[in-house]
Amino acid sequence: MSDIVCTLTKNSREKIVFRVGEFKGHKFVDLRIFVAGEDGIGETPTKKGLAVPLHLYREFREALMQVEEVIVEQGLLDSEDLKPETISN
Repeated sequence: MSDIVCTLTKNSREKIVFRVGEFKGHKFVDLRIFVAGEDGIGETPTKKGLAVPLHLYREFREALMQVEEVIVEQGLLDSEDLKPETISN
């Protein structure tokens, strides 16, 4: 069983789905590519993805922060681009 946390559109056929789940008693964070069903209905998970065991999540998050630093240092994105978006009412 997995609970979908959020979904990002990768392109017209693929989405990246972030889930928290459990398999054989082990809890994990799953980032998986989903594709549109052949019949155009629903979405199917692919083998492309990453399941991060919860005991490694903190280190995974720290690694992502290191990636952000490199992206900014290389000028690929501005630090302003990495700030969370604010929603105005």
